[in-house]
Amino acid sequence: MNSFIGPKGLATAAVLSLLTSAAFAQEVPAGYPADYSAIIEAAKKEGAVSVYTSTDSEQSQKLQDAFTKKYGIKIAYNDLGTNGAYNQVISEAAAGQTTADVVWSSAMDLQMTLVQDGYADEYASPEAGKLPSWANYKNVLYATTVEPIGVIFNTKALTEDKLPKTYADMITFLKDNKSTLQGKVATFDPEKSGSGFLHHSNDARNRKDFWDLAKAMGDDGAKIYSSSGGMKETVVSGENVIAINIIGSYALKWAKESPNLGVHFATDYTPAFSRLIMKTKEAPHPNAAKLFIDFMLSAEGQSLLSESGLPSVREDVTAGLNIKTLNARVGGGLKPIAVDEGVLEYMDQMKRVQFLNDWKAALGR
Repeated sequence: MNSFIGPKGLATAAVLSLLTSAAFAQEVPAGYPADYSAIIEAAKKEGAVSVYTSTDSEQSQKLQDAFTKKYGIKIAYNDLGTNGAYNQVISEAAAGQTTADVVWSSAMDLQMTLVQDGYADEYASPEAGKLPSWANYKNVLYATTVEPIGVIFNTKALTEDKLPKTYADMITFLKDNKSTLQGKVATFDPEKSGSGFLHHSNDARNRKDFWDLAKAMGDDGAKIYSSSGGMKETVVSGENVIAINIIGSYALKWAKESPNLGVHFATDYTPAFSRLIMKTKEAPHPNAAKLFIDFMLSAEGQSLLSESGLPSVREDVTAGLNIKTLNARVGGGLKPIAVDEGVLEYMDQMKRVQFLNDWKAALGR
């Protein structure tokens, strides 16, 4: 039986079709290629994106919620830690059972290793042009944050005006206050912490006096920890009075919550690491992976991360701190670690072993 649609019905159908097309077109962000709508449609059909990460869900929850609300795509969020995410990607690939769509980690050296070893897929994000040149490695690995590395201190034991203004002054400060600081200095353990290894080895690459700092910490009986949180608790309690080379984005938040905790940065040299994101080579949800990366790099996604305490790598984000306002906050000496092969220097097994041996010797271990 044939059905007949009159002129009025045809007109109504045409209007509905136009409205649907217009609504769908509005989903494509301004400045994106027109055919980006195909990625959105395919990603929605995939319906999910799996994220392997080292970032606490609390710090990314706003971003996750906004992404799911906007696209209706569920996020399988797996906080595996830096080493855990790296090892899981390798083991799954070896078994031919890749689960991760994207890997988002603060271990810049491990992320670059995954890229060099062929576990990542090139994807030219439409947002790439909004990032600093150092934040994009060949459209494969993108910096999503810029997080300073600094010092926290117990404000009941030390006042900021007494703290050293420059990196070199910190070495003198540790030497001159040896009796007061003995057994009360904390820092990362580079053998047990991926972040700690990155922080210390980056200083070793960029500062001729890094080993002087390490020896000064060792002479003060410095204690080593596997996490920033562990150091924070000891400084808040007064067990330690200062922690060096700690994650500054965490520290800025903690200082607002703990009245006896201060955060300090050297005005001449404040290195900053980034949480890097990549799409895996065999991503089971490739379009959702692209959509997630783009959303995280967008002004909206960057604002949500910055509001959650992870400073934006972009200059046009006004929520929280962006790379420009962060530089002003730390005193003008912000030195982001470039997303390039340089982070691999100490991933060479012989150099890594030598570095750790030198570290132990400097600390008197």
